[in-house]
Parts: sequence; structure tokens; C-alpha cells
Amino acid sequence: MRISRLLIAAATSVALLPVALTSAQTQPPATAPPAPPTFSTTKIEGTDNVYVFRYQGHQSMFVVTPDGVIATDPIGLGRSQAVTTYIDEIKKVTSQPIKYVIYSHNHYDHITGGKPFKDLGAHFIAHKNAKAQLERLQPPDIVMPDEVVDSQHTIALGGTTLELIYVGRNHSDNSLVMRLPKEKVIFAVDFIPVQAVFWRSMPDSWLDEWEASLKRVLAMDWDKLIPGHPGPGGRLGNKQDVENLLQYMSDLAAVVKTAADEGKCYDNAMKEVKLPKYELWGNYAAWFPGNVERYCLLYRSGF
Repeated sequence: MRISRLLIAAATSVALLPVALTSAQTQPPATAPPAPPTFSTTKIEGTDNVYVFRYQGHQSMFVVTPDGVIATDPIGLGRSQAVTTYIDEIKKVTSQPIKYVIYSHNHYDHITGGKPFKDLGAHFIAHKNAKAQLERLQPPDIVMPDEVVDSQHTIALGGTTLELIYVGRNHSDNSLVMRLPKEKVIFAVDFIPVQAVFWRSMPDSWLDEWEASLKRVLAMDWDKLIPGHPGPGGRLGNKQDVENLLQYMSDLAAVVKTAADEGKCYDNAMKEVKLPKYELWGNYAAWFPGNVERYCLLYRSGF
């Protein structure tokens, strides 16, 4: 009986000893970072009048001058509230009228919904190939351009100069680079993603000319790139991002060419080809197989 009591007492003592918790047990449960607000408007650091309007995952640039505002892509596909919010955000910055809306290229997710701008008297500009595509397809809820650009056009408004430059076929056959020479800022949409792979299977694209157009952009005088979709953490792009993108295209071309020569295009290449060097880039897991498919089309089918 005495032994039993001793054993019970010992067990009770052990049970009452404080338990050392691991650091994982003492930390509060991890929480996901808060989602960004639906929209935001940010002035570009180092400029007096250049702004980025973001709505969800799309971005546009607008420039405020004493004589009016130059706006870009309405980004209203499936969300008319984005367009009215865009206009409201401009009005918070200035009472000057919106004089211009410039389309970056003809793809609907960027240029749908411009009628409220048109109703305010804005003059719409796009590359000539963009207008030809829109006239052919007659998409709903897209304002036809009033004026077209061929290789280059300059807008001068209220002491601000904005160059519209065509650098060749890339993500489309009508992408315009918009350059503010004084501010050393460019706005370029979709064909220069910032630290991210290209969208899915890169439809409506010319791969060799795409690389040439990136080199033309590198040769321009600029410091900051406003992309059509936010970069990591919402950051702007720079020339190193363009260099990195050219290297990505070169690396991707080489590895897919090998896969094509081995008869692995399309499905096997899409499953097997990897570029770990870029796996931390935006959308790599979801879209990289589509990028492989696009280069398979080049090396297997010739387009």
C-alpha cells in the first residue's frame, strides 16, 4: 500500500510540473496578409503630375496638366464601377477636364468601358492596327478611337509632352509605349510584365519580334515603368526587369527547342519542362506550362 501511494504521489508531481512549450506552440496562428483595397491612386515618386490608378489587378496611368488630363486604358471589362471610380479618382486630384484617353493596345480587358470618358468630351487615340481590329470585331462597350498612331505621335498639353511610340509586334500587333521624356517614365502594358511570366499560352503574339521590341524599349531614355498589372508588392519596373525578361525568353526558347527536337511537344513538354530559376516569379505555377506551349507552337508548328 505504501509503495502504491508513493507511485501515485510521484505521478501527480510529474503531472503538475510546468510543460515547456516550443516556439511554434507559443506563437499565434499565422494569418494571411490583408488583401489590398479594391482600388488605389498613387502619384509616381519624383514627378509632379503622373499617377497610377489601380483597380484590382489592372493599372492605368493618368497625367495631370494645367490644361487638362491625359488618361489611359479604362479597364472596365465586366466592371463598369472601375470606370466611374477611375474618373472619380481623377476628379479628386484635379478639376481639369479629361482631354485624352489613350489605348495601350486592343485587348478588351484594358480598353472596355470608355463611354463615360467620351461623355465628358475625351478624345480617344490608339495605334492604327488597334482601330482596324476593333472595326473588324465590333466589340460592345468599347469606344472607337478618334485618332490613330502609326510609328510615333507626340501629345503636348499644359507643358507636358507625352510620346506614343510603336515598337513593333509583341503581345499584340498594336501595343503603344507611352513615354514621358521629362519625367523619364513609360507606361507599357502586358508585353513587359514585371517579375512575372507571360499570360497563359501567350495568344496574339510574335515571339521573335517581341524580343526586338523589348530591345527598342531598353534603348529609350527612361527610369520607371508603369506596367498594366502590378509588379511584386505593387512596385514599378525598371530596365533590369526588361533585361531579366529578355533572359527569360532566351532561356525558355532554348529549353523548349530541346524538348521539341526530342519530340516532346506539346503535352509532355508542358509537363516536363521547368525553369527553376524563375519559379518565384509571378504566376509561374499557373502560367508557365502555357508559355512552354507557345514556344512549342514556334518550334513544332512554325508560328
